[in-house]
Amino acid sequence: MLAEIGDITHFSTPAKLLAFAGMEPATYQSGNYSSTKTPMVKRGSTYLRWAVMQAARLVSMRDATFAAYMAKKRSEGKHFNVARSHVGKKLLRVIFYLLKNNTAFVSKI
Repeated sequence: MLAEIGDITHFSTPAKLLAFAGMEPATYQSGNYSSTKTPMVKRGSTYLRWAVMQAARLVSMRDATFAAYMAKKRSEGKHFNVARSHVGKKLLRVIFYLLKNNTAFVSKI
């Protein structure tokens, strides 16, 4: 993941890192219509997206914080892969914060 991200200072916000990984939601709007069910776009680094999705599966099994987030998304009725993509987005935001502030992850639960 670090090889694909490179220098974290190239990304000013976590949203830009998510866009680079191709994990931001697509937007479908026309006039007053705004879709609520939008797929993940497939632009960006396929290698980073694959690594984040694999890591999201493992971190949701091993860490209580991410396991609770996965359980929350599953209880909302999300499909397993959709919930895993949400965990992946959260993981990427955490990675952004950790790299930006040069700190280590400490689970709160």
